[in-house]
Amino acid sequence: MLSRVPYPLIKGDKLRAYHHIRELSRKHEIILCALSDETPHPQALSELEKYCSQVHIFRLSKTRIFLGLVQAFFNRKPLQVGYFCDSKIKNRVKQIIDAVKPEHIFCQLIRVSEYVKEYNIPKTLDYQDVFSKGVGRRIKTVPYILKPLFGMEYRRLLRYEREIFGCFNHKIIISKPDRDLIPHKDNQLIHVVPNGVDLAYFSPRTAEKEYDLVFTGNMAYPPNVNAVMFLVKEILPQLRKHKPEIKILIAGAHPVRPIRCLQSENVHVTGWVEDLRDCYARSKIFIAPMQIGTGLQNKLLEAMAMQLPCVSSDLANRALCAQNGREILLGFEPEEYVGHILNLLNDNAFADEIARNGSRFVKENYNWESLTTQLDQIITGCDKANF
Repeated sequence: MLSRVPYPLIKGDKLRAYHHIRELSRKHEIILCALSDETPHPQALSELEKYCSQVHIFRLSKTRIFLGLVQAFFNRKPLQVGYFCDSKIKNRVKQIIDAVKPEHIFCQLIRVSEYVKEYNIPKTLDYQDVFSKGVGRRIKTVPYILKPLFGMEYRRLLRYEREIFGCFNHKIIISKPDRDLIPHKDNQLIHVVPNGVDLAYFSPRTAEKEYDLVFTGNMAYPPNVNAVMFLVKEILPQLRKHKPEIKILIAGAHPVRPIRCLQSENVHVTGWVEDLRDCYARSKIFIAPMQIGTGLQNKLLEAMAMQLPCVSSDLANRALCAQNGREILLGFEPEEYVGHILNLLNDNAFADEIARNGSRFVKENYNWESLTTQLDQIITGCDKANF
């Protein structure tokens, strides 16, 4: 049960779901139910049918989304749970469950847990990230008029993340730091199943280096928008004092207006890119100056797998756990980012060393096949347990 159609792989939850489905389909029959608040990609159905015996895509209309938000506001549920809650779709999901009688239900994200939480069938919930913590961090940065709304959502998410815990046999999450932030006294029972990277797809390739720095990601996602603004407004001006001609590539779907307005002789904003590997290959350094947000940054895994030296915030590395100074370089203040970037640009041997170490680290720790084997063991073990 998913809150989004897991194709194309332009968001972290889509990527995680797609690879879980692909790997689990080797041993299990997969019946997919996915919600969508937009027209699915024309190739989504055919791509997912490679791995699923049934694919059910349910469209969320704007009217139903509005009603769900209103109901959530008055029944004290998180708004992002209400956004995805549709009684008609819930009935259709029930019909599917009654017909196929699944041996296990896997639910990605608390957003869609309302659809399946009451079934007396072995279930696994993928928290993925700590939504409450992500919203809590954003309270400090949103406009003053929105602070009460975000404060309300933060408190509701805290309560919901705690209450939904007992409705599922097993729970998984991306990282240990995120697990420790789940507001439940038994959060240590949550299994840590990190994201991986497709090592065959994201492999080193040779190309002319057109850009000094690259940042990738969904450019409508607030933590990515915040990171890019920090990069261009805080780091770039200091970099230009040392390297006036520096070139930065900002690549990713759905760039919001503030991101599009950053386009300049130093900054190139691409919008949707068919193959992000080209962006990595044409750049010297990957940078992830994340200031807000939670979870494992897939962009870091991809860049490291393609053997780019990476400069990151401590926040972005908390889930990754790469060794600072050996596999990654961490910045805290703009001056530190500038120092790391200049060192990498001016010392090819040092840049190559960081890149090789980072690539080796990812290959050893973030392989989708081995990570999904952990998930398979959790699911099959859960099926044997009493609820």
